[in-house]
Amino acid sequence: MQLLLVDDEALARSRLRTLVAECAPVAVVAGEAANAVQAMEQLAHKEFDAVLLDVRMPGTDGLSLAGALRASRRRPAIVFVTAHAEHAVAAFELEAVDYLTKPVRLERLRAALEKVERHARMPVAVEDAETVLLIQDRGRTERVPMAEVLYLKAELKYITVRTSARSYILDASLSELEERHQAHFLRVHRNALVARRALRALEKHDDPEEGEGWAVRLNGIDELVAVSRRQLSAVREALAG
Repeated sequence: MQLLLVDDEALARSRLRTLVAECAPVAVVAGEAANAVQAMEQLAHKEFDAVLLDVRMPGTDGLSLAGALRASRRRPAIVFVTAHAEHAVAAFELEAVDYLTKPVRLERLRAALEKVERHARMPVAVEDAETVLLIQDRGRTERVPMAEVLYLKAELKYITVRTSARSYILDASLSELEERHQAHFLRVHRNALVARRALRALEKHDDPEEGEGWAVRLNGIDELVAVSRRQLSAVREALAG
């Protein structure tokens, strides 16, 4: 992969160049820039697979440059490399592939370059902002594809996002998620949405709090998700369809 390093600190670029060399032959540094203007000049004359981009730079900052590159016909993958962790959410909203904090470890850079490779193989539709959730988890931000989500459940002030592998906590509104993803998710209870593609069965279920009722079984997990009487017909219709 052809990489462009964009950082106003020459020492930081030198450090990254050394790390990238240790990742050979996966990637090579094909260009360097000390600011956004120099970066745009190089991008106008040469095609890069990815840009390793600092956030805080004199003049146009890295977030603004990434925003401009979203409209580029030959849009490279963006990997932010910065000493400032607080810009991670904004970076992922700009569809950054990864967000590394300085000092960068070799293992972390290798993982980011692997993500760039996977990104290059993805169909464009998969990168639509509507198909991922940005999850804040213990100081890091993770992109969770909606295609992996089995259910969304409102609990107290947060949403539990469940995949076959694990659960995440999301600060969001269940009604807004339902409106945005109603084509792929079905409300089964006042506090729960399930992925239509994951619906497996509707079963009688004894709930410790609500007594005898119904629940859906989903592909990929063992736990059941309660179904309210109000949503019972909609669930049966979805299963039949």
